[in-house]
Amino acid sequence: MTTNYAFDPEIEAGLNDFLAKYPPNTQPEKGDWKTTRENVDTLMKNLLGIFSSLEDVSVQQFTTHSWDGAAIHLHWYTPENKKSKSAVVYVHGGGRIAGSIDLYKPLIENYVHLSGVSFLAAGYRLAPEVKGTAQAEDAFAGLLWLKEHSEELGIDPDRIAIMGDSGGGGIAAGAAILARDQNIALARQILIYPMLDSRNINPDERLLPFVLVDYNLNYTDWKATLGGKADNASISPVAVPAYLTDFENLAPAYLEVGFLDIFRDETLTYAHKLSKAGVPVEFHLHPGTPHAFEFIAPGSSIAQRAILDRIRAIQSI
Repeated sequence: MTTNYAFDPEIEAGLNDFLAKYPPNTQPEKGDWKTTRENVDTLMKNLLGIFSSLEDVSVQQFTTHSWDGAAIHLHWYTPENKKSKSAVVYVHGGGRIAGSIDLYKPLIENYVHLSGVSFLAAGYRLAPEVKGTAQAEDAFAGLLWLKEHSEELGIDPDRIAIMGDSGGGGIAAGAAILARDQNIALARQILIYPMLDSRNINPDERLLPFVLVDYNLNYTDWKATLGGKADNASISPVAVPAYLTDFENLAPAYLEVGFLDIFRDETLTYAHKLSKAGVPVEFHLHPGTPHAFEFIAPGSSIAQRAILDRIRAIQSI
């Protein structure tokens, strides 16, 4: 199959450097979530290693409880030299089966440092230890906690957004649906190359030479999350946002994805459906970029533009 697909030159150079420094592990068998979790945690630790610790951001730890009484750990990050009345609830990536708020500490500190906006990192239970809507419910519990404690934290409860990347982006979208359905005000949803559709497991041959998150990994992640078939019509859109049919009155959305990311088409579709329902949308499709491109080549022009756009979206809350 002929294709005009190609990496952005700066991204390709960054990827080559990254792979030379961190050669990829042997890929686990399809459906092996345990080995996949180990590999993804190692990969994210290496990707997030580009950030250094920041002294102008402080962190406090809290705990809340999800719908079923499970403890949910929260990290509250605040800029020491700035004061904003807005805040972001952040949901970490990891394909729903990996990652943690501890692992994401350097990234969230960087967002707080650059934006001057406080962030609440909301821990959620990983699949397959929990399944279905539980992860979105956990993230939603973090949102409710921030609403309930907004006065003591100096936050305007009407200026709270939810944000997530990759698997966390899909969970954040599910929590935004819960907020809409339960009449909880949400200022914005910021979805960074979000994992939205469990049916995206059939390879696009044109994308295969470029993908960093591949279709076998996506199958493993969704199998762990849902347990049953990926295309079961009874699946809740809170668990798999791509199943949503009613997009009315959802929070205004900022979405971005790389052209060489397997989440490209589902993100495009989600942005289109939000727009058709009258939801304000800002959407960015980054040419020549795979998943997690901004960590692979942080000094590239396209990565720097993407970060500036995210910071602008955060500061506008």
